[in-house]
Amino acid sequence: MTKIQLSLLLLFMLFALSFAKNVTISGYVQDLKSGERISSAYIYEPSLNIGTITNNYGFFSLSFQTENDSIVIAASFIGYKPFSKKLSIENKIWLLIDLVNEILQGETVEVIGERVGKIEEKSQMSQISLPVKQIETMPAFLGETDVLKTIQLLPGIQSGSEGSSGLYVRGGSPDQNLILLDGSPVYNANHLFGFFSVFNTDAIKDVKIMKGAIPAHFGGRLSSVLEINMKEGNNKKFTGRITIGAVASKFVLEGPIIKDKTSFILSARRTYVDILARPFMKGNNFGYYFYDINGKINHAFSMKDKLFLSVYTGSDKLSSIEEYKYGHQSEKNEFGLGWGNITSTLRWNHLFFAKLFANTNITYSNFVFYNKIINTLKKDNKIKSSNNINYNSGIRDFSGSMDFDFVPNPLHYVKFGGKVIYHSFNPGVAQFNKNEENIDEINQSIAPVKVHKNSEASLYIEDDFRVTSSLKVNFGIHSSLFISENKKFYAVDPRISMRYLLWGLAFKLSYNRMTQYIHLLTNSGVGLPTDLWVPSTKKIIPERGQQAAFGIAKTVNYHNNLFELSVECYYKTMNNIIEYKEGSDFVGLNSNWQDKVEIGGGRSYGFELFVQKKTGNTTGWLGYTVSWTDRQFDGLNFGRSFPYRYNRPHDFSLAIIHSFPKSKIDISLNWVYGTGNYITIGMAKYRSISSQADLFHENNEGLERTYYGSRNSFRMGPYHRLDLSAAIKWGKTNNHRLSIGLYNVYSRKNPFFYYFGTRTDRNGEEKTVLKQVSLFPILPAINYSYKF
Repeated sequence: MTKIQLSLLLLFMLFALSFAKNVTISGYVQDLKSGERISSAYIYEPSLNIGTITNNYGFFSLSFQTENDSIVIAASFIGYKPFSKKLSIENKIWLLIDLVNEILQGETVEVIGERVGKIEEKSQMSQISLPVKQIETMPAFLGETDVLKTIQLLPGIQSGSEGSSGLYVRGGSPDQNLILLDGSPVYNANHLFGFFSVFNTDAIKDVKIMKGAIPAHFGGRLSSVLEINMKEGNNKKFTGRITIGAVASKFVLEGPIIKDKTSFILSARRTYVDILARPFMKGNNFGYYFYDINGKINHAFSMKDKLFLSVYTGSDKLSSIEEYKYGHQSEKNEFGLGWGNITSTLRWNHLFFAKLFANTNITYSNFVFYNKIINTLKKDNKIKSSNNINYNSGIRDFSGSMDFDFVPNPLHYVKFGGKVIYHSFNPGVAQFNKNEENIDEINQSIAPVKVHKNSEASLYIEDDFRVTSSLKVNFGIHSSLFISENKKFYAVDPRISMRYLLWGLAFKLSYNRMTQYIHLLTNSGVGLPTDLWVPSTKKIIPERGQQAAFGIAKTVNYHNNLFELSVECYYKTMNNIIEYKEGSDFVGLNSNWQDKVEIGGGRSYGFELFVQKKTGNTTGWLGYTVSWTDRQFDGLNFGRSFPYRYNRPHDFSLAIIHSFPKSKIDISLNWVYGTGNYITIGMAKYRSISSQADLFHENNEGLERTYYGSRNSFRMGPYHRLDLSAAIKWGKTNNHRLSIGLYNVYSRKNPFFYYFGTRTDRNGEEKTVLKQVSLFPILPAINYSYKF
C-alpha cells in the first residue's frame, strides 16, 4: 500500500467516524410477573455483535458507536422467553426490560443457545451458578431441600462426612469459604450438627459459587466465595407458599406494600421432632429443635435509587435433664447446648449516570455458641449444693462498604470500591458458679479469655477488558489491612483471569493470591458448633494462599439443547494455617487458645470435569474430580507431611432432573461416589513401663498402650449413595405439589467412624477387630406444598 493509498484510507475512516453516533443504553432487567431483578441476564445488539450481562442487581450498561438510524436490543436468560426491541437512535437510552418466565419446552431454544451468555465469553473460570428451581427439584435429605447439599455435588467441592453441610473446596477447610447472605457473612451455616444448612430455599433468589479465579472485589478467605441472595419480594401481587414435611414445616409470604415501589418477603422454618417425640419421652427430659426466619423489604424511590433491608435469624437448641432420687436426697443434672446466627444488611443502590452504578452496604453478623451444665443436690427438698458451668463463644461483625460498577465502553467493565469491618471475637469464657450449704456463693471465671477487638479494611479495583475479539482479561488488585494488638498486617493480592478463543474453544488461565485474617479452631468433623473463631495476633499470623488454574470450556448447542463443558486443573498452596496441638481442644480452659495450636501449611492439586445440560425437559450435570491434598506442621506427625482428612483422590457425582410437562411430574436422581476419608487409628498394642508405679500394673508387665503410627494413615471405605425423588403437581396453576423421595436407595452402609471391638471366633476365643459404624440406611421422605 502506497503512502497516498494509506492517507486516503485514513481520511475515509475519519469521514465514516464523523457520522458514527455514540450510543449508551442502560437500565434494568426484571421478571414481568414479580418485578424481581434478574442478575447475569445477557443483553446484546445482534448486528454489532456486542453485549454485556446484568450485575447482581439487574443493572446493565452498553455503549457503542453506530452509523444506523435504529438499533435492536435483545435480552435472554435461561428459562425466560427471549426479548427483542427496535429503538431509535439517541445518545442516551434508558430501558426497563421485562422477561416472561413462561418459555415452552423446545421453543426458541436455538436462539437461546446462540445468545445466552456463553461460558466462552466469560474471562472468569471456576465459577458455577445454580438455578434455585433446580435446587428445589433435587432429592433432599429427609425431604428438606438444601443449597449446600446441592453444591456438594459439584466438582472440586466435598462434604466432610455423612449428612454434613460443610464445604471442603479444593482441599481447603470450611473456614476458608466466604459465605455471604445478601452480602453479610455467615460464620456457621449448620443446623442439626451439620445435617442441614441455615438457608431456607424458599427465600433464595440466586446462588453462585467461586472455587478459584476469585475476583478482586472479594477478599478475606483462601478457598472460595459462596454468594446467596434473597428474593426481593413480589411487587405486583401478594403470593405465598406453605410446605409441610416429615421433620420441618415452613412458609413464605411476599407481596407489594406499595405496588411497583415497595415490596416485602417473609419466610420461616421450624423442626418439630421435639414435639412429635415428647409423648414418648419419660418426663420430657430431652429436646432438640432449630428454626430460622428470613425477612426483606425494599423500596424504589426512583429508577436511580433503591433501598433494601434484609434480616436473618436462626438458632439450634438442645436440652437434657436427668433426675435421680435416693432416700431423702435427690440429684438433678441439666445440660444445654445452643448456637445461632443473626445477620442483617442495609443496602442502597444508586445510579449516578448511565455508565456508573453504586452499591452501598451496611451489614451486621453475629454468631454465638453456648454450653451450660448445672448440677443440683437436694436433701429434704432443700438445696444442699449447686454447681453451674457456662461456656460462651462467638464472633460479631459490623461492616460498611461501597462498590462501583463503571462501564466506559464495551471493551471495559471496571469495578472498584472499599470495605471496613469491625470484628469482635470471643474465643471462649467459662463462668463457674458454686453454692454450698453454709458457704457463700462463689463466682469465678475459669481462665478468662481476652475478647479480641480488631479492625479490617480493604480497597480493590478490577477491569474486565476485551483486548481483542479472541483475548479477554480480568485483572485486579485487592489490598487489605488488619489491626490486631497494636500490630498491623498488610497484604496486596493480585488477581488475574484470561480467556483466549481458539478453534471454537475457550482456553482459560487464572492466578489469585488470597489473605485470611481470621481462623477457625476445630476439633470435630461433623460440623459441631464448638469450633472457635479467632483472629490473627502477634503470635498467630494471617493465612496466605495462592492458586493457579488452567482450563478449557465450550458451549454446545446439540439438537436444540444447551450444554456447557469444562475441564480444569489447579494447584493451590496454603500457609500459616492452624490446628490444635495433640491432645488439645476447646475444653481445656486453663490455658490461652494461642498456646494450644500449631502453625503449618498445606497444598492441593487436581483435575475437574464438569458437563452440564442447561435446557430441555432433561437437565442436570456430571462432575468428576481427581485431587490430592496434604498438610504439614512442625509439631504434628514428627514434622512430616500427612494426608488431609478429607483428601479424596476420586470424587464423582451425577445429577439428573426430568420433567413430564403433560403429566405434571418431575423426577430427579443423584448418585455420588467418593474415595474414603483419612483417619488416625491404633495400629498395634504393646506394654510399656514408663515409671516405677507402672510396675504394679498388669502383673508387673507395664501399662497397655496403643501405637497410632502416622497421622491420617488409615483410609476409610469408599462412600457412595443413590437418591431418588418425584414431585407431582396439580391444580389450575400447579399450585399443589407433593414430593416423595428416597435417600440412600440401596441402603449402602457408608462408614461414619471406626472403633476397636471384640468378636468371638469358632473356637470361643475373643479377638480384637475393627468395627464400622454407619449412620443412615434407606430413608423415605415426603412433603407437601401449596402456593397461593
